[in-house]
Amino acid sequence: MTEFPAERAIEEAIARGAFDDLPGAGKPLHLTASYDPDWWAKSLLQREGISSGALVSSTIALRREADGFPESLAELGTEEAVRAVLADFNARVEADWRQPGIGKGAPIVARRVDVEEMVRAWSSLRRGSVGT
Repeated sequence: MTEFPAERAIEEAIARGAFDDLPGAGKPLHLTASYDPDWWAKSLLQREGISSGALVSSTIALRREADGFPESLAELGTEEAVRAVLADFNARVEADWRQPGIGKGAPIVARRVDVEEMVRAWSSLRRGSVGT
């Protein structure tokens, strides 16, 4: 027997057969991500079928979208289409500003994009890809 009470209790339970017939007996433990400090949260998301993208705040999603400009606009064929996408983006940013802040500290803020600057960048990008 061991000197630690918890280990002693476990050994006695094993001897009594208290751990026999437990659900999952004889099945692998799936400990592949046990080195990850967030393993529990990630496994919960996976079990519940929740996309990690669903957990990103709207502000962060808007900032990521803005980071993709003008490259993400390259497939648009007309300046009017580019302007429409950028106007929609700016409207969503302004709507995000009207949402109440959550938590302590300085809020994370998405910024509107300069439509004229982005149209010039899109145009330059399109000219570069047309020539290739």
